[in-house]
Amino acid sequence: MEKTISPEERIRRAEEIYYRRRENNHSVRMSSSQVKEGNESRKISLYKKMAIQVLTCILIYLVFSLIKEANYIFSADVMNKTKEFLSTDINFEVMAGQVGQFFQDNQDKLDFLGSWLKEDSNQEENQENQNVENAQDSNNQAQNAEGENKQEENKQEENTEKENKTENKETENKVTNEAKGNTTNQTGIGGASNNEATVTTSSSGSSKTQMQKDADYIKANFKLGLPLKGPVTSRYGKREATKIVSENHYGIDLGVSIGTTVYAAMEGKVSLVSDEGEYGTHVKIVNKDVTTIYAHCSKIVVKEGATIKKGQKIALSGNTGRTTGPHLHFEIRRNNRTVDPQLVLKF
Repeated sequence: MEKTISPEERIRRAEEIYYRRRENNHSVRMSSSQVKEGNESRKISLYKKMAIQVLTCILIYLVFSLIKEANYIFSADVMNKTKEFLSTDINFEVMAGQVGQFFQDNQDKLDFLGSWLKEDSNQEENQENQNVENAQDSNNQAQNAEGENKQEENKQEENTEKENKTENKETENKVTNEAKGNTTNQTGIGGASNNEATVTTSSSGSSKTQMQKDADYIKANFKLGLPLKGPVTSRYGKREATKIVSENHYGIDLGVSIGTTVYAAMEGKVSLVSDEGEYGTHVKIVNKDVTTIYAHCSKIVVKEGATIKKGQKIALSGNTGRTTGPHLHFEIRRNNRTVDPQLVLKF
């Protein structure tokens, strides 16, 4: 059964409906001024639309004008190439497959490149470590070298003392006036004066001196020849000293005229060519531990560093340096110890 509504409830509901409709009518209604403002805004919006359309037409016209005059951009060739490019069917799957195939084909090279880069980095690290080790080794070597140099200096000093003692013994064993019967009467020829007294080493005695040992060694291991033929004007050893002639003579002088050919007494390498000092223009030839010297020359015909054969022309005799006349001073050394040439060769 429907519930009966009292008259009061009906009046109340009717009033609510009335007031609700009234409020709705007030919210919808607009004043005449508002209607006018709305019409004006519509007109303004229409003007804006017309202005935009005009500007758009002008822009389109300008674009077509530019396109028409820009023939170099839109030439037939460019347009044809553009059409060809656009008409080309680009298959990205095929391209991806080709790229993958390229990497597969060159996998070995890529692996090699990667390993090479790793090796390069490892080599740099190893090089740095090696440099550190080398620096340490060089320091150790320098220290060891200093110790060895000191030991070598001490040995050299001892050897020098022994050599001095040996030379003193040799001097005591030398005899005088042997050269008086052998010297020539050529005035001013040779490295000594006419009345000088030269001495040679005596071969008597049971024990051999260092010089005799050196001479035996040279004769056993090297085949020497005469540098030239000429009279002996000054022998090895002590002699009468003058303002020009020295007291100790470390070679043998052969009196010859200027320009006589000088030959190499042994094969070897030219270690020095010089025109300075008391020897004047001279040349040194070295073979292992033996050295031959040719002094007071007028000209040297070989150069430093050249390899010389025995009997090869090396110089011309002269009168340069400290001399009393034209001659050749010939000298033999072993380990910088002088040896009497007459113990090795027959003059």
